[in-house]
Amino acid sequence: MWEQIRSNQVRSVILLGLIAAILLAVGYFIGLIFFESAIGGLIIALVIWAIMSLVAYFQGDSILLGMAGARKVGPSDAPRLYNVVEEMKIASGLEKMPNVYVIDDPALNAFATGRDPTKASVAITTGLLQKLNRDELQGVIGHEISHIKNRDVLLMAITSVMLGTIVILAWYASRVLIFGGIAGGNRRSSSSSGGGGGAQVIILIVGLVLMILAPIMAQFIYYAISRKREYLADASSALYTRYPEGLASALEKIGASTHQLKKANQATAPMYIANPLNKEGRKLSDLTSTHPPISERIKILRAMAGGVSFTDYNSAYSQVHGRGGVLSKAAMGAVGAVGMRQASPSAPGEMALSEKAARSREVSDMMLKMDKYRIVDCPCGAKWKVPPGYTEDSIYCTRCGRTIKL
Repeated sequence: MWEQIRSNQVRSVILLGLIAAILLAVGYFIGLIFFESAIGGLIIALVIWAIMSLVAYFQGDSILLGMAGARKVGPSDAPRLYNVVEEMKIASGLEKMPNVYVIDDPALNAFATGRDPTKASVAITTGLLQKLNRDELQGVIGHEISHIKNRDVLLMAITSVMLGTIVILAWYASRVLIFGGIAGGNRRSSSSSGGGGGAQVIILIVGLVLMILAPIMAQFIYYAISRKREYLADASSALYTRYPEGLASALEKIGASTHQLKKANQATAPMYIANPLNKEGRKLSDLTSTHPPISERIKILRAMAGGVSFTDYNSAYSQVHGRGGVLSKAAMGAVGAVGMRQASPSAPGEMALSEKAARSREVSDMMLKMDKYRIVDCPCGAKWKVPPGYTEDSIYCTRCGRTIKL
């Protein structure tokens, strides 16, 4: 397993180096065009990137959770969710329990963040918490715990910061160049002699083309890093839960959902379990997607017949794609044969109507508690939701006629 993680990290560092090269190239041309000093442009690019990287390392998780509108919950707020996270933490061998967050959004999605396994968080939408049964929820949480265990979250945060730096530099520089810099450049060219003026025009054109294409190239590299890691996270989730159908069924529901995550954007999209930016009618196999197609991931998980080891996942991948596997031989040898368990008795497939209603009440009560409402139980079975501004010392139960002291 460690060999597979190291292999992924080596490939990711190479791709990260390509993004860094694009960043330096943008800085180089900014320096030549605006300051007539390539070194000055490189220094500006590196300073901006260094500042953003430090912010990402020390406060990146807080920023991402804040951007997503995530709110921290404890065992008493969301007992089922907290218990499942704890189960997956134990199954994965993670050294510290991640913080658990909830995003109040009907979309079906989740993500993990943090700079290392000892300072990590898992966030899940209320829509996902409401729609998934326990086996499906285990599959999703196992996938996110895997990203923490495999140290994907820090790499993705740093990569997104580098991408953001490239976008910021290229966007502002190209606008200044288009609306003001070209005219200045032409004046400088006309005042220069012979080939010098022509060289400046060439620099202007190359710089402008690079500034337009750099964010696109960096985005494709970012997607490549993300897509390769999703396979390992899916395989790890199947191993942790010993039930690949749980994640497959969850992905099926996520893919069928028509809700869009309100606060997702291009920079944060690769961190989610499924691309939150897919629009209705857009093919999931789109090459610009942050993730492998959901339909493909489901097929691989459901082709894992008889076991849930990395060898079984690799065989399933080969069966679906008709070619070699996606995991290394070292990773497959690190985990022996692991049998598949049966579905949980309470989740034999689609949730019963009463269970769906219970999930809806669970989510509703959790959000009310987080908004400082008090849930008061009456002996007759009624539940009364008392708002935080209520000043009386009792409430009247309209069902049974009792007066309940607060």
